[in-house]
Amino acid sequence: MSVTMPRGFRASGVTAGLKASGKPDVALVVNDGPSDVAAAVFTTNRCKANPVLWSEQVVAGGRAKAVVLNSGGANCYTGPQGFQTTHASAELVAAKLGIGAIDVVVCSTGLIGEQLERGKLTTGIEQAVATLSDTGGQDAAEAIMTTDTRSKQAVREASGWSVGGMAKGAGMLAPALATMLVVVTTDAAVDAATADRALRAATRVTFDRLDSDGCMSTNDTVLLMCSGASGVTPDEAEFTAAVTDVCHDLAQQLLGDAEGAEHDIAIEVVNAATEDDAVEVGRAIARSNLFKTAVYGKDPNWGRILASVGTTSAAFEPTALDVAFNGVWVCRGGEPGESRELVDLNDRAVTVTVDLKAGDEKATIWTNDLTHAYVHENSAYST
Repeated sequence: MSVTMPRGFRASGVTAGLKASGKPDVALVVNDGPSDVAAAVFTTNRCKANPVLWSEQVVAGGRAKAVVLNSGGANCYTGPQGFQTTHASAELVAAKLGIGAIDVVVCSTGLIGEQLERGKLTTGIEQAVATLSDTGGQDAAEAIMTTDTRSKQAVREASGWSVGGMAKGAGMLAPALATMLVVVTTDAAVDAATADRALRAATRVTFDRLDSDGCMSTNDTVLLMCSGASGVTPDEAEFTAAVTDVCHDLAQQLLGDAEGAEHDIAIEVVNAATEDDAVEVGRAIARSNLFKTAVYGKDPNWGRILASVGTTSAAFEPTALDVAFNGVWVCRGGEPGESRELVDLNDRAVTVTVDLKAGDEKATIWTNDLTHAYVHENSAYST
């Protein structure tokens, strides 16, 4: 049930014909209240899609009552006409629901540089409003998929309140966020400041730590909507933990569905001088095509890891570094350690540990291997 698990929410997902495949492509999530608190984080890409530019204005006041999402087109670099399509989408949802256009977040995903067919989108929105249901979370999650092979949903229940979420994304997974659209809902009664702090804390250690292919999207949006329908106001730490848990679950589902991937890789950087150092090192490794192709080839080539670490500004002594693949310390003190033959990379899950020996901080970056299938899929994406 994902986004419709918490009380106070309805959702739908319909086929408007925006996708050539004929699969569902318009989703709608509505917050029936009594509260309409909302928070969001967006791509840091300077080249932002029209829906992002619109939605930044919507959530600036910490409130939103609905979000309409389409796949089948990013509505990015589509000029004034594209922005008008975004605005018209919000106005149509608002008119059908009896709310204001400024209450409606808009999200789009798909190919950049092509106009959305407004007539089809309008029909899809009308159908989405007509089919809204308090059990419509599954349909909504399917309608936002692009190259995803499966829908991504998560729920967490607490004492009298709950959190639900849905996400899409399978490529361009790089910070900040990823090529993702995420809607998280809760029936907890929280204020806008609490919601904003909780969402930013959650994304910092989940979505922002995904780095699948080093490419940042123009459309990234993570939206948290709070209905307050449970009447329960949880402790902020408890609320943040629940939101973080849902975001982590969704982030791992995104990683597991990364385009063409055969290995899910957790890069753990430990004993760093600062958390920023640990993140920088982990990200440098995650963005090394040499490292990623080595894992695809099931080769524990730790030299490629050290070469990446050396490109960072992190504090460390080059001759003191340790590296492990799946717990086998193949490098000790910048020299050969245990035999590479002890490393088994046949399973999908791979853990790489890098010990900087420079402090007590740590961070984990999640990535995947680089495969023939990834190259094939992205070489043919627009055709």
